[in-house]
Amino acid sequence: MANRQLENGNGSRRVTVREGASHALLDDVAKQIIEQLQEDGRRPYATIGKAVGLSEAAVRQRVQRLLDAGVMQIVAVTDPLQLGFPRQAMIGLRTDGDLESVADRLAEFDEIDYVVITAGSFDLLAEVVCRNDEHLLEILQKLRGVPGVVSTEAFVYLKLRKQTYSWGTA
Repeated sequence: MANRQLENGNGSRRVTVREGASHALLDDVAKQIIEQLQEDGRRPYATIGKAVGLSEAAVRQRVQRLLDAGVMQIVAVTDPLQLGFPRQAMIGLRTDGDLESVADRLAEFDEIDYVVITAGSFDLLAEVVCRNDEHLLEILQKLRGVPGVVSTEAFVYLKLRKQTYSWGTA
């Protein structure tokens, strides 16, 4: 499994991209642990252990292995509106040249929260959270200056109806 560390110019944000992640870590107990943490990311390991039939130490080790393998992250999810970021958008990008290197370059932008390589009319999709429309325009101009970006199309979010991170473990 290959790992790539991406870093922005000032080194303040790192993104680890794990390629070829193994599903071997996901036995039934690991899936139960993930589901417990999806319900409450601050749930104590002892409580999780009781629910899944393991000791606190065993749960701690399992969680660390899942984190190290990139299977999951434990983060605080915020509401951008309440933090002063009222403008969100999904930006579709058309590119030429090496698609993965363009995607890697976009992943370095602090303003971009999500980058995905797609099939269809866009090569890449990037989600941004902005202070205002002027900030969105600045980001679009920066994106258009990235070598390999041919065009962009912004889909401005008018109202968020659903956002979830608990899609289960299959």
